[in-house]
Formats: sequence, C-alpha cells, structure tokens
Amino acid sequence: MIKRYALGTALVLALGAPAAQASGEVNVYTYRETKLVQPLFDAFTKESGIKVNVISASSGLEQRIKTEGANSPADVLLTVDLGRIDDAVQAGITQPMKSEVIEKTVPAQYRDPDGQWAGISMRARVIYASKDRVKQDTITYEELADPKWKGKICIRSGQHIYNNGLFAAYVTKHGEAKAEEWLRGLKANLAQKPSGGDREQARDVAAGKCDIGIGNTYYWALMMNSDPDKKPWAEATKVILPTFADGGTHVNLSGVLLAKHAPNKANAVKLIEWLAGDEAQKIYADTNYEYPVKSGVAVNPTIAGYGKLNADPMPIARIAGNRKAASTLVDKVGFDN
Repeated sequence: MIKRYALGTALVLALGAPAAQASGEVNVYTYRETKLVQPLFDAFTKESGIKVNVISASSGLEQRIKTEGANSPADVLLTVDLGRIDDAVQAGITQPMKSEVIEKTVPAQYRDPDGQWAGISMRARVIYASKDRVKQDTITYEELADPKWKGKICIRSGQHIYNNGLFAAYVTKHGEAKAEEWLRGLKANLAQKPSGGDREQARDVAAGKCDIGIGNTYYWALMMNSDPDKKPWAEATKVILPTFADGGTHVNLSGVLLAKHAPNKANAVKLIEWLAGDEAQKIYADTNYEYPVKSGVAVNPTIAGYGKLNADPMPIARIAGNRKAASTLVDKVGFDN
C-alpha cells in the first residue's frame, strides 16, 4: 500500500515509503485530478482484480521519480500534455513498453517511435469565439496574426505548456523564422496581457474584453455541463476548430509512460494496454471530454457538437522536439510582456 500525504491540493508520496510489491497491485503517478481518473482505475480493478494505488500532483512528478531512483514505487506515469511526456523522457525515468497492443491500437503519430510513451486521449487547442461578434465559423492558426484581429484576442501565458505545444507545432509546420513572425503578429493582436487559464479566456470573451480566446476543447464542455457558475461563459461563446492552412487542427495528448524501475511491470503493462481499450477510451470521452485515440470509439456528444475533428498529421514526437525553440521565441518577441 502506498502511503499518501496532503501537500496543498496535491497528494504526494513520502520518500522512503515501502513500494507495493504485491502481484495484485500497480502504482500510478498522475497529473490528472484523482476524481477524473478514479473511474478508470475502478473499472480496471473490477475487470482485472489488480488494485491501483494513485499518487496525484500538479507538478514535479518527473523529478520525484528521478530522485527516488531504483527504489521508486512508480509503475506508471500518467501525464496531461506532450510537454510533460517529453520532460519525463528527457529525465531518463522511462523504459520502452514493448506492447503489440499499443502498437496496433494507438496511431503512430500519437506514440513514441522508441516505445517510451503512448497517447491515450487527445485534446485540441481551439478557439472560443463570441457568438455575437464573430461571424465566421472557420479560422486558421495562421490567421490569428492577421491585423483584422487587432485588439481582439485573449490567451494565457505563451510559456504555459498548452500554448508551448501549439507554438511548437507552428515551428514544426513552418520553421522558426515564420513562427517568430507569426508570434509577433499574434502578440500585436492581443486585447490584454496574457493571463489566467483557459476558462478565463472564455470569461473575457463573454465580458466583451476580446472576441476570441484560445483554449482546450474539454474546458468549454466542462463549463457548459459541469460548472453552473461558468456556464454563461460557455453560452456566450462557440468553439471553432482551427486548422493550419495546409493541414489540420493541432492536438495534444494525455499520455502514459512505463517507469524505468517499475516494481510491478507486468501489471503496469496490463493497465497501459487497458487504458487504450474500448472501455477506458469511452470513459475518457465521457468523463474528461477528450477525444479517444482508438478508432471506432464514440466522441462525447458535446465535443462532437464542435464539428468533425481533422487532426493535423504531424507526429507528436516531432512537435515535442521543437518545444525549446518555441519557448525561446516567446521570450524573444516579449509575448507575455
């Protein structure tokens, strides 16, 4: 049994706690809120008989696993963004999954060529547009730098991992020089200093501070369906699935990695493979409002209401390789100033 201790809003593992070695357990470190992933783990336990011990935190899990070293209880790391997937690989805390199930189920663009990670659900980086003031229903990412949007765009920090992923995708698609030019144009169109989270962009659109905000697909659905106080923000906006001019919509991943020193490796692989299966993919779709990575699994009706997702074909691993370049460009153009 893993011991859990409260630290702020996160549950973290006390260093030195004895690792669970029983064949009927698997230890998961996750950046997802426990309430969002517990239905998955409950269903897995019911089907497999394997108990899932969960450690949830908002940051620092890669470093924690690295610090714990060979004594780490971690079997699986469940992440919420390509940035943290890449951070885990760069920290040297993962090992190849070697799973035929994952290779057959998860499209190649959503998994690591060396088997270090795999996506288990997708979210798109989209536009929350004012229903009253924005008449167009299609917008390209490139168009966000068009002067016609001057003073009309709201966005959170350019260094946040969600925007870093989008900007890295732009670098991957167009190169650093064009990405810098685009970022300068986007900055010039901002209605205010980048701040807040994705929900706050919808709030500011609803308040008339800007006409379009940038956010992830699932936040709008959560505001509409699960948060009465923020539902008016969703009701004042519509979701537009932007695309690259010569491609599709940028998607990011919730990913899963096998820990380098996993004490329950066999059970960890069973859980990872189960997360890519029909039941787990359906739970992800309906509980977290994310897109399934497995073909044939229905998208939640609210998410489907945005329109058909035409995901850009760029491999996530290539985008991850341009994260540093994107971050450097954000500072170079003074995006957050």
